[in-house]
Amino acid sequence: QVQLVESGGGLVPPGGSLRLSCAVSGFSLDYYAVTWFRQVPGKEREGISCISSSDGRTYYADSVKGRFTIFRDNIKNTLYLHMNGLKPEDTAVYYCASPAMERCGSTWFVSDYIGSDYWGKGALVTVSS
Repeated sequence: QVQLVESGGGLVPPGGSLRLSCAVSGFSLDYYAVTWFRQVPGKEREGISCISSSDGRTYYADSVKGRFTIFRDNIKNTLYLHMNGLKPEDTAVYYCASPAMERCGSTWFVSDYIGSDYWGKGALVTVSS
């Protein structure tokens, strides 16, 4: 059974840092790419970062490039998102997900390509003073 469980969300002031974790079971990060999405109520789910399994290649949305870092620990089978320089507009529910493919692909940021079994339940990040 596939499970992705996010943790590490919370309240952080503007300019602060936070690290999200996603514990994965049911598949190995050695074989599947993994992606972080985020969603604000009333808006589309936004793909913000992806890491491929085979070569570790990473992808970032322009909105987070240079501030967020995606990485993984294949021994722990855990995905991470380290977020620096947080802004109020980063406030959202953050989800980890997997396209159940080796590589992120050109459509990594599109939530429609993620199967329903390959989503976590989300972690709320609030950036506010």
